[in-house]
Parts: sequence; structure tokens; C-alpha cells
Amino acid sequence: MAKRDAVAAVHEDRARLELEFDQPFLLGPLFGEYDRHLVIIEDRLGVNIAARGNKVMIEGEADSANRAREVLLGLYERLDQGQDVDAEVIEAVIGMANQPQLDGIIDKEVADPPKVLIRTRKKTIAPRSANQTVYMKALAKSDMIFALGPAGTGKTYLAVAQAVSMLITGAVERLILSRPAVEAGERLGFLPGDMKEKVDPYLRPLYDALYDMLPAEQVERRIASGEIEIAPIAFMRGRTLNDAFIILDEAQNTTPAQMKMFLTRFGMRSRMVVCGDPMQVDLPDGSRSGLADAVDKLEGVDGIAMTRFTAADVVRHPLVGRIVDAYEGPQ
Repeated sequence: MAKRDAVAAVHEDRARLELEFDQPFLLGPLFGEYDRHLVIIEDRLGVNIAARGNKVMIEGEADSANRAREVLLGLYERLDQGQDVDAEVIEAVIGMANQPQLDGIIDKEVADPPKVLIRTRKKTIAPRSANQTVYMKALAKSDMIFALGPAGTGKTYLAVAQAVSMLITGAVERLILSRPAVEAGERLGFLPGDMKEKVDPYLRPLYDALYDMLPAEQVERRIASGEIEIAPIAFMRGRTLNDAFIILDEAQNTTPAQMKMFLTRFGMRSRMVVCGDPMQVDLPDGSRSGLADAVDKLEGVDGIAMTRFTAADVVRHPLVGRIVDAYEGPQ
């Protein structure tokens, strides 16, 4: 926590705020190489930040200066908890500070650090938005979770992280990753290679997340042993999936029949996460999405959690959020 957090001066709608930090060894990762983290905050919030020793002076419009203060305190607290801070984390925290409905959320996190974390072999993951906090809580306690929203909001990434965490702790015996191969019409026989090689192009985002959570040799070993299974949705029929963490990605591209079939594979001591963007349906024109159909039918059913993400939850480059807004705004 900052040792001193003072308002040096306020003139009408402008302010000069001073922060003093009590752990100098955290200031290097907080400021970034050549102060590049401070530059990101300055550019995004329109303030001036000067660092000298363990003190930081923030100057700008009062609202922007206060938000910059929240961002710095939030980042400092994350570092104090042993979490990493990089450009993506900074953009996410700035995004949270810029949402009027979230006023005070970062202050609250500083006073009461978030308890929602996912630990894997390679990293510990903390939520980067209010909806990610809700989602991560659902992943930890609900049997079936629907994650709805645009690309870049962490739907699949966090689901894989929770799956890996439960796999390495023995809470589940296997991890099953699936998605519809819409582009090939589910007829994969003309593609070269075995089943894994046929569906790899469609499951690349899931693989990328796996390699972020586990050392590469463990990923390959667990796939070879069957602990991690890769399968297109068309090959799920007739199975009962017990003691498993099951993830269906790109669920908006299932048909209602496929979705019903997939959901009813759910077995004992399992957890299932269905991820999809209702705005990115690639099915033939006139076809109803199985994701939309399932949400309509299952909303409010006991034991099923639903988290809806928006462009404000995008944790990729900030331009992605603006692109989502542009496409989904009034036409």
C-alpha cells in the first residue's frame, strides 16, 4: 500500500496529487522500463506523471488525475501480491477505472485485495474486469457456465485456466476441449492426418491457452495419455463425460440439436463451460444458433451460471474494444 496518498493542490477542475510508495523495489516493475507504463497511463488518461525516488506526482483534470491515482494504486497492489504487471494488465486496469459504474472498484481492491485467483503451473491469473471477477467466481463453484460476449474478453482463456488448475490438483481426471468445425461442415475426412491433426486448426486458441498454463512437455504428455482430449463436437454423441472439465468453444456455431446433444453429455463430478459470441454466428443464413437457443431455454435454471461480457471487458489491445463497439453499435 502507498505510504502517503495526498492531494497536493486542487484548482477548480484541475488537481495535483502526490503518492509515496513504501516498497521501492516494486517501483521498477510499476513504472516499467524507461517509465513506459507511466507513459501508457499518461496517454490514455490525459495526465502528466512525474516520478522521483519513491514519490509520484500526478497532474491533470481532477477526474483524470483521480483515475490515474486509482490505476497506480491498483497496479502497485497487484505487484505487492506477487502478480505480474504488463501493458495488457495496465490497459485492463485503465479500462476499469474509465467505467463510471465501477467508480471505487480499484480502491476497494486495494483495501480488500481480490480473493478470486486461478493458479496454474506457469502463472497465477487475477480478474481484469468486473465481469471477469463474476465469471471466475462462477468457474470456481458452478457446474455449468455459459460465457457470452465478444472476442478478447477472456471467456475461453479463463475457462482453460480453471480447467488446468482443477486437472493439476486432481479435482477432475481429464480435460475435454471441443468446438464445432463449421468451416469444414463437420466432415473432416478430407483433411490429412489423425483426428488431432484434423481439428487442430479449429482448436488453436484452446491450445494457445493450454501452453500459457502448462509447460509444453506436460501439454504433449497429457494429450498423449488422454488426460487432455481434443475432439470436434460431432464426435461427442453417445458419450457420458464423468470426472471431466469440458469446454465448448465457439458455441454460437452449433445448431440447437448439436447443443442439446453436447449439454446432455454432462456427467458426474464434471464441470462444463460453454463459450461463444452471439454476434459472430457463422451458420448458414436462416439457421438458429444453438447457443442462443440454449440461453433462451436455460436462463435461470438452478446450477447453471451465465456471464455476459461487453466491449468494456476486452483485455486485448484497446482498439479491439473500440472495433467491437463500432460493429455492435447502432447501425
